[in-house]
Amino acid sequence: MTQPIQYAEVLSNCLIKIKRLCSFAQIPKYANRGDSGADLYAIENYVLQPFERKAISTGLCVEIPDGFEGQIRPKSGLALDSGITILNAPGTIDSTYRGEIKVILINLSSEIYQIKKGQKIAQIVISPIIHAEFREVEELAESRRGTKGFGSTTIF
Repeated sequence: MTQPIQYAEVLSNCLIKIKRLCSFAQIPKYANRGDSGADLYAIENYVLQPFERKAISTGLCVEIPDGFEGQIRPKSGLALDSGITILNAPGTIDSTYRGEIKVILINLSSEIYQIKKGQKIAQIVISPIIHAEFREVEELAESRRGTKGFGSTTIF
């Protein structure tokens, strides 16, 4: 039986190769030790109109190792302060993708928002992936929740 991978092993064995598409593209950075997300930066200026969505360039391509994925997630301060978030959050960067990382931002506020070159626009979290086996069956096991869906657990 194989030993489970220890957390420290996963961290030390996950080298992300990065290629800059332009000299001023910024390599992702963790703001604090222990952070799960490394910041991604815009390489362009853009005025995002209310309720507009736009793929903003980071100027980076990555090589994520097999068995891992990159999740593109919103910056909480940008979402709270300005209503700017990621439309398909979290966005997924598969280990086989080699194109430019672009972040699909949407302005959910009623004000225009100026994206500036060099600004933090998102974060990337590198996560291990598990491939599930999907098996069709005639019946599923009973559960306490059953088929109760949206709102079934109430707010309070």
